[in-house]
Amino acid sequence: MSLAEKRQTLIDDLMSLPDAEERFMYLLAKAKKWPALDAGLKTEGRLLPGCVSRLWFYPEFRDGRCWFRMDAEALISKGIAAVVCGFYDGETPAAILATEPDFLAEAGLSQVLSANRSNALSNLRKRIKAFAEACAAGEVTETPGSA
Repeated sequence: MSLAEKRQTLIDDLMSLPDAEERFMYLLAKAKKWPALDAGLKTEGRLLPGCVSRLWFYPEFRDGRCWFRMDAEALISKGIAAVVCGFYDGETPAAILATEPDFLAEAGLSQVLSANRSNALSNLRKRIKAFAEACAAGEVTETPGSA
């Protein structure tokens, strides 16, 4: 599925929900389905800055594509990160760099996030973008078999 198709699916899913409370329930469901990060990967260096609760982020580069794993203590934070990481997961660095997660605003989700959660979302996007830039520049070596 292309990023444009993923984007439209997310917008359709979120816009089908009648209100902010239902959208938060959607995020909680995403959080519960996202696989937990191995305890050994939950290090200080993988913590995302700006989050009220701890959110660990672990990017990988395999077969010319970026893959994103993460975990968080708070389900809402994990749900937001799951939507964003899931959106970019398996994409090429070029596709990631060319596509902003604007669907969150279009679907009315970013408007209902607290300032801290919006800050965490921005930091996550910056981290994903920086990783994609490093991959595109050849600064990240492939990590086969580490999924």
